[in-house]
Amino acid sequence: MGAITGAVLTLALFAYVFWPEKNIFFQADKTRIDYLRERKDVIYENLRDLNFEYLAGKYPEQDYAEQRAALEDEAAQVISEMELLEQRGMSARGSRA
Repeated sequence: MGAITGAVLTLALFAYVFWPEKNIFFQADKTRIDYLRERKDVIYENLRDLNFEYLAGKYPEQDYAEQRAALEDEAAQVISEMELLEQRGMSARGSRA
């Protein structure tokens, strides 16, 4: 009796875990501003990592300055595009770009 119950529970567990979705290619729609927010977060994380590694002595001063400037420029571009889209009235769930 215990073996049958265990087998039924195992089958139920496998069905629950591996049951395919109706649409296996379903992906949440992202707007341009959603993408830019994610990109900004990645850039900030890269800046924090760069600063940490520089303080740990892994980068010479010149390389650190060049990489930091490049990341800051990219962050400024992303933020300015986000502000432009927000001024145009594009919300996070608004019209797609």
